[in-house]
Amino acid sequence: MALKAHFYKHTLNFSFEAGTSRGVLTNKESFFIKIFDESSPEVFGLGEANTLKGLSIDFGVKAEERLKLVCDQINKGEFFFDKNDYQEFPSVLFALEMAFRDLENHGKREIFSNSFYRSNQEIPINGLVWMGTHAFMKTQIIDKIKAGFSTIKLKIGAIDFGEELDLLQFIRREFKSENLTLRVDANGAFSTGEALEKLKQLSEYDLHSIEQPIKAGQEEQMAELCLKTPIPIALDEELITNHLRKNELLDSIKPQYIILKPSLMGGFSGTDEWILAAENRCINWWITSALESNVGLNAICQFTAKYDNALPQGLGTGKLFTNNFDSPLEIHKGNIVYNHAIDWNLSYFD
Repeated sequence: MALKAHFYKHTLNFSFEAGTSRGVLTNKESFFIKIFDESSPEVFGLGEANTLKGLSIDFGVKAEERLKLVCDQINKGEFFFDKNDYQEFPSVLFALEMAFRDLENHGKREIFSNSFYRSNQEIPINGLVWMGTHAFMKTQIIDKIKAGFSTIKLKIGAIDFGEELDLLQFIRREFKSENLTLRVDANGAFSTGEALEKLKQLSEYDLHSIEQPIKAGQEEQMAELCLKTPIPIALDEELITNHLRKNELLDSIKPQYIILKPSLMGGFSGTDEWILAAENRCINWWITSALESNVGLNAICQFTAKYDNALPQGLGTGKLFTNNFDSPLEIHKGNIVYNHAIDWNLSYFD
């Protein structure tokens, strides 16, 4: 068996200007590795190295060059896969774990053999409302509710805080917490001095949780917030640069939730470690995609289905992008499902 590998780069274009507290996104790059036996190149494993500017520790050229090096080593027969060699390359580790699992399962995009892939198990997900004008966000909220989502997550922190409170009031006027769960994600937008007061104001709207109210790297202040908060706090960005001190970080901050992004946190193996550390401390968690193409999203959905976690996950679909890869992933009334009646279109990798 002589393995070969090819490298690809693909720029994904957003179908709208995706606003976050860190700026507006119009496109993003993803890197891919295709691994196959040279005797049967039509059967291949496909992995995605997804990086995000300002978040991924191996953003951009760093991941790209490492993935090219891996391809060169595989093609020369000199590659040895040790996940410990990829502590500074979490997105590359994510891609390699995905590609090798896919190849082992005969290149059918079956990354984990479970009921999500095999028997149409549905995974509940939250509907994501992006930042923008008050009118734009209100339109998204209405659309998500009409589409059958029972959990909605709002990005906050980019427009006037009073307008954001108005949006929450609008939702709660129409839908009580027993009918609609609300999550908000501040992406670190609050200053440490104002955070607790803003959390108190937000708590009037029966929120499930708030993600990363202050910027990552302020461990003492975050610990104090988690102790005093009237709303459960979920750590997100805080985890990305602390993958080597999982236990210490969770013991220090004691969050109510953690949010896991496999492509930013050391792939599936790294995410497994975070889950173990959290569950040993009775900290709840959910998994979120991080703007992957449908290739990476499919793998994350299958990974998520390994666990018996009833919380709605943060697994969006490829509808964010105008040039995603057609896939069997569909949303049915707030659940994501793998529909075997729909084929992949991966001609880009021919």
